[in-house]
Amino acid sequence: MILGKIKATTIAIILVTASLSFAQEKLQLTIEQAVEIGMQNSKMLHSSLMKVKGAEAKVKEVSASRLPSLKLSARYTRLSEVDPFVISTPFGSFPIAPGIFDTWGAQASLSQPLFMGFRIIGNIEMNEQLSNATNEEYNKDKSELVFNVKSAYWSLFKATQFKKVMDETVDQIKAHVEDAKNLEKAGMMTKNDILKLEVQLSNVMYQQIEAENAAKLAMVALNSTIGIALNTQITITSTATLKESNFDEVEKLIADATQIRPEVKAADARVKASEAGITLAKSSWYPQVSLYGNYYYNKPNQRIMPTQNKFDATWDAGVNLSMNVWDWMTTAHQTDQAEAQAAQAKDGLGMIKDGITLEVTQNYLNMKQAYKKVTLAELTVQQAEENMRVTSGKFKSGLVTSSEVIDAETALISAKTNLSASTVDCELAKAKLDKSIGK
Repeated sequence: MILGKIKATTIAIILVTASLSFAQEKLQLTIEQAVEIGMQNSKMLHSSLMKVKGAEAKVKEVSASRLPSLKLSARYTRLSEVDPFVISTPFGSFPIAPGIFDTWGAQASLSQPLFMGFRIIGNIEMNEQLSNATNEEYNKDKSELVFNVKSAYWSLFKATQFKKVMDETVDQIKAHVEDAKNLEKAGMMTKNDILKLEVQLSNVMYQQIEAENAAKLAMVALNSTIGIALNTQITITSTATLKESNFDEVEKLIADATQIRPEVKAADARVKASEAGITLAKSSWYPQVSLYGNYYYNKPNQRIMPTQNKFDATWDAGVNLSMNVWDWMTTAHQTDQAEAQAAQAKDGLGMIKDGITLEVTQNYLNMKQAYKKVTLAELTVQQAEENMRVTSGKFKSGLVTSSEVIDAETALISAKTNLSASTVDCELAKAKLDKSIGK
């Protein structure tokens, strides 16, 4: 079942991408497709992912410091010519050190740290936690992007719905103007009443133009958010639903959010990284112990006497111990800095949790309020439509004035606009609550 959904999503993305490649003008999008495209095209999200990969590579780098290292080196030196050292005896003279003016050498050095005063362990732990924090920050950026795409999508939906309302209203007022002209011919309507309706028509047509421009701007904003050509004509295929989602009580939501939100996990990882930083800072109090070994292949080899102009191999191995005896309290000061940074990280974690508590509470209450507003808006639309129906019927019979028709139309426009806005606000309230609880 899950595999089938994955395949269906993949096919949908391929079809959307293909449509973008061959026709940059029209595109039908569900909100799920918009989110997928936005995540694929987001440069911000890609940059955040590269930070994750960089942090993971840093962990591998510091982890390698606990393994043996092997270094190779080679050299050639040309010495200035000097007279050889000669010893004279009764039996004759002979040189002690022949003149060798070309020296060659190759060296292989092997080193293995044994105990670095917990420096390596602390450094690995610190970078692992920083990598975890970077990964959670990536999840946070992804959550932010998803919300931004949803917000832009529903904003376009709202603008499109408002334009539909204005289109319907313009057609309705035009019909009322025609009815008024017919009533004028029958002597049942004055010229002033017709002028009132025509003025109302002009105002609504102006609002229609504004609604059309707002829809175009909302479409450009959505295109920009999901990273496609700004001139792409998007058709919204998802609709705002009025079905109330089931959420736990606010206390349970807060408890879950303070555990699973990416910001909390990232801050917690930075607290652990700062604690590892304290271990790293204290490592200079301890001795540093390591094994070493060297292999030499030199011409001439200075360890072999008498010196000969040929390659000879020698080696050495041992244990190296070093300890910082006095550094004018540098290590102590570094430890104080690390402890202060750890305290700041803990305070930062506490502030994030406080902020999440407030955010979840606000979004929870806003969602509940949004559902109530939708219910009231639906009732208002029903009342306004009924009032418009009755008033229109009376107007055609010449029983009401154009002012009453205008008032009924204005009330209906306002009611439909509020319903559309309330419906979208409800979707955005759910998206905000989902984001604030870490969904």
